[in-house]
Amino acid sequence: MTGENAGATGARGTGSGTGTTKNAAAAPAPGSYTLDSKLSGALGGRTAQAIERAFGYATVGDLLAHYPRRYALRGELTALASLPLDENVTIVAEVLEVRVREMRQRRGSILEAKISDGTGILTLTFFNQKWRENDLRPGRRGIFAGKVGDYKGNRQLAHPDYELFDESETLTAGDAAAKRWAEAPIPIYPATGTLASWQLAKSIALLLEGLGPVDDPLPADVRERRSLLAHRSALEQIHRPERESDWKAARRTLRFTEAFVLQTALLERRAELRRHTTTARHPSAGGSLERFDASLPFSLTGDQQAVGAEITDDLEHPVPMNRLVQGEVGSGKTVVALRAMLAVADSGGQSALLAPTEVLAGQHLRSIARMLGPDLSAELMPTLLTGQLPVADRRKALLRAAAGQSRIVIGTHALIGDAVSFADLGLVVVDEQHRFGVEQREALRLKGQHPPHVLVLTATPIPRTVAMTVFGDLDVSTIRELPAGRAGIESHVVPLADRPGWRARVWERLAEELAEGRQGFVVCPAIEARVAEDDGAEEGEAADVSGPAASVASVLAELTAHPRFADARVAPLHGRMSADEKDRTMRAFAAGELDVLVATTVIEVGVDVPNASAMVVVDADRFGVSQLHQLRGRVGRGSVPGLCLLVTSAEAGSLARQRVEAVAATLDGFELARVDLELRQEGDVLGATQSGGRSSLKLLRVARDGDLIADARDLAEEVLAADPGLTAHPALAAAVRRRLDDESSGYLSKG
Repeated sequence: MTGENAGATGARGTGSGTGTTKNAAAAPAPGSYTLDSKLSGALGGRTAQAIERAFGYATVGDLLAHYPRRYALRGELTALASLPLDENVTIVAEVLEVRVREMRQRRGSILEAKISDGTGILTLTFFNQKWRENDLRPGRRGIFAGKVGDYKGNRQLAHPDYELFDESETLTAGDAAAKRWAEAPIPIYPATGTLASWQLAKSIALLLEGLGPVDDPLPADVRERRSLLAHRSALEQIHRPERESDWKAARRTLRFTEAFVLQTALLERRAELRRHTTTARHPSAGGSLERFDASLPFSLTGDQQAVGAEITDDLEHPVPMNRLVQGEVGSGKTVVALRAMLAVADSGGQSALLAPTEVLAGQHLRSIARMLGPDLSAELMPTLLTGQLPVADRRKALLRAAAGQSRIVIGTHALIGDAVSFADLGLVVVDEQHRFGVEQREALRLKGQHPPHVLVLTATPIPRTVAMTVFGDLDVSTIRELPAGRAGIESHVVPLADRPGWRARVWERLAEELAEGRQGFVVCPAIEARVAEDDGAEEGEAADVSGPAASVASVLAELTAHPRFADARVAPLHGRMSADEKDRTMRAFAAGELDVLVATTVIEVGVDVPNASAMVVVDADRFGVSQLHQLRGRVGRGSVPGLCLLVTSAEAGSLARQRVEAVAATLDGFELARVDLELRQEGDVLGATQSGGRSSLKLLRVARDGDLIADARDLAEEVLAADPGLTAHPALAAAVRRRLDDESSGYLSKG
């Protein structure tokens, strides 16, 4: 029962963080509110503002969708001995004793109350609050919330919030009402330091008292076929259950409802996109695409050919393409995307390639120009447009794009600026789509005279359930097959917690690769001490590690002082360098003028140096599974075999260590995506940057609910096939609208 954010439950009764009895607000009349009513009108301005600041909720429906994290029982006690230090916890316990003593060094008193779970003891400490003696009497049980600290070897909560169970409700033993009270589950809500769980519970109880009839978003036949509760009953039972079976039935109903509404929204969006028309793009005989294919020094893999055929078919129809191409690291997605750009160029159109970083945009320009060759490059004039270009170069790039002279424009967020225009934008290619916010992608798409075709690339393989949940409005293509001639990569975990002496061997092994005439990367999670990278970390994936992170500055100093690297050419690369500095460094490394790059995740994607053989990731446990897989993909890209050393201080058996070991165990990105989903369990799958804010998934978990999501999608397809406009299902249409008003709705409606 640990890990909640400083909150506890809304147990009925007296007591609060102040230790005093609070008068309940007057119960509203039934029917006072709908799900769309403003919280300010239902709860009052001050409470509504506090809730909006904490969670972003503005309506009654928003707060009623703030479901309990778990449930406790009044007779249940907590394993106090296992509470982790420095974490906010919410616990159920019993008061053993209370004593007040005067402070020796200054005026005032300390009240200490010992609480117990029957095996362990925890101390509650209050300064100058002697009056709490009347509240915290031995034998009283309640819920206590605060941060676990240590004082002279004993665990304590200093100035915790608490809610005591109301003694007046504890009726005579054997009384039926007393039994119901004792057995009623107590909802524990996700809370904050300023809003305790019981405060949320009281607000939610007020809303439920005043909530009128609620139309059910699930069609009646769907609800009956799946034996689900009515929506109003589900809301009541998840927040105010009388027994365990109540909240379980409610959670099952609301989880399915969430999946059904989400899939309906995605399918509606998919249908809407297909109602638009655009310019069909046909490659011409003897045109750019045909000449490019004839000049390729290698054969396309079977997967590249199959996905290319799907894209060509999309482009040749007057319906905007919306396709996601997911592929293994190094599987050749860029070639597939370039062939699509050439087909558009043959029809007189332009393509815009949106890259997440200056380094990657510059890399794309060079690799595309190299693949096109001098003749096609001169005709198509691929052009770079980034925020840090010199003024003269930027003006020239803008003119080329506006006049249609450049058929391929490659850039970063600068492409989205108001000053950027196109003569005929026919295709938008978004590389590493998870790095971009919703509005950014939409702003670029709106630059076309007609809706452009959209091709989204990701080197992060996506499990089917995630694809259905996050990309349900896109067609998904997959490239698994790697080009022939790759030498492969060996991956090893370097477990410093078990073998601290192996760190020296890491640098020896890197030096051995340099002695063979090869190059290497050393990747660190921070730029300087306590300064995290600012243009690439995946939020939330590795939040279970603590302590100072290895930095580019410290590792660079360590290597330059190491005798084995006395003659090595070592340079830093990170997101705080200017675009020119980063570009010069990458060019020098690609040209073999540097031996080792000590970098952050700025080199995570797109960097292609075939002579680079060694990848050392320091503090590998601070990176997510997909990041580690991406980083490893920077080596072993040519005939030189790759070596990846994942250096970690994480303890054996920890989640952080499991992530690192999972990456070392396989090169299969699709298998790693599955493992990652399992390891993250109920983590934020949408991701803050993908959804435009925090994940809007409430009860649905794609790692666990794949079958439910597929079932909901099939049923949603049936409903939409019979009623495309949802005119016969107004409650479902309203739920979809509310869904599309969420923070992540922009992703769903504009992705």
